[in-house]
Amino acid sequence: MLSGFQEKRQAMPDIGAGQAIAASSPSGTRDDIASTPRKVAYLVNVYPKISHSFIRTEIDALERLGVEVSRFTIRRTPEDFSDPADRIEAARTMSLLDGNWPKLAGAVLRNFLKRPGKAYSALVRSLRQADSRVRAVAYFAEAAALADQMERQSIRHVHVHFGTNPVAVARLAARLSGISYSFTAHGPDEFDAPLALDLPGKIADAAFVAGVSSFGRSQLMRWSDPAHWSRIQVVRCAVARHFLQEDVTDHTGLESRTLICVARLSAQKGLPLLVAAAARVAGSHDFTIDIVGDGDGRAVLEEQVDRLNLKGRIRLLGWRSSEDVRKLLVASRALVLPSFAEGLPVVLMEALALGRPVVSTAVAGIPELLDAENGWLVPSGSVDALAEAMTAVLDAPRELLEAMGQAGRRRVLAAHHPDINACELEALLRPCL
Repeated sequence: MLSGFQEKRQAMPDIGAGQAIAASSPSGTRDDIASTPRKVAYLVNVYPKISHSFIRTEIDALERLGVEVSRFTIRRTPEDFSDPADRIEAARTMSLLDGNWPKLAGAVLRNFLKRPGKAYSALVRSLRQADSRVRAVAYFAEAAALADQMERQSIRHVHVHFGTNPVAVARLAARLSGISYSFTAHGPDEFDAPLALDLPGKIADAAFVAGVSSFGRSQLMRWSDPAHWSRIQVVRCAVARHFLQEDVTDHTGLESRTLICVARLSAQKGLPLLVAAAARVAGSHDFTIDIVGDGDGRAVLEEQVDRLNLKGRIRLLGWRSSEDVRKLLVASRALVLPSFAEGLPVVLMEALALGRPVVSTAVAGIPELLDAENGWLVPSGSVDALAEAMTAVLDAPRELLEAMGQAGRRRVLAAHHPDINACELEALLRPCL
């Protein structure tokens, strides 16, 4: 069942950016939004990153609204980008760390000369809160570099994705230079160690905090003072526009025997469960599973696939470009994601936007997007339930799969459109810019 919020947004189908701007602006005009210069910094731990394409989608949508975004990353990714847009984004992003010790030292010195009291206070705060002196000094130096760059570019506010160490850096930069910060918490990392990360303190000092789902907002409320709940909002992640550009007319993939999983090969994604379920279904059904992604869990999956004699059934494709993922989704029957812990996976939105039903687990924000109308929601950790859902997908007639996919697309258009979601974020950012 949809929430009242989702029902309200479903009344606004695939609208354009201009309409979305009018919907979010108090006066309802583009001129009112564009009348004041708006510059914001974005800070991420590692950016760009293949699995974080939703951040680029969000930045692109903000820039379409006229917000000038400066990109900062703590460190650069070691990944090789096959997507040209990622390579362009990497060239536009400034790294605060990555061996720039002379520049970091210069930023620290300038901050101590310019504002010795604030610099000393911020350094002491970092030493008290970090779990090691080396980490504390690194955070402080990164904050000094960030504050330095923001001052040079006349930027007053930084928005951070993920409530882990990048927020610690932004928080120190705010203490150094008087800028403000906000952040989007995705989970599950922030909610696995909220006190070690000082999530209550980060929320208390932030201009606002965004959760990517109502579940995420509730967890932020859980770890914060009720006096600060009003600054915690829901701003959902959005699907890249090329997943939404036109109605899906190619439904031939729904007749294929291919299931697809797109995920980092990490423990939280529960992929060994998918392989175990595939072994059960293989006794009665013909199918293949394409797993798109990579990570430190690859060796475990390769061994399991070999041991269960599933080499002809399961293909580990590694990372692919966003366009390749789109093509693979269109060619598939359904997406399967057996996660143990999540925020709200963007790949679910991408599959539904392309008219493909989804099998996933009832964790975190997933039930806010997925139900019996557009897929199969199963208990996390259950091989039996996952195998049963996969069997149901393979047995379902094309007409049912097509109806599920279209229902999912309507839901994504209503709740995860980049231009609508960017307007909601811009409205929160506007007082800070």
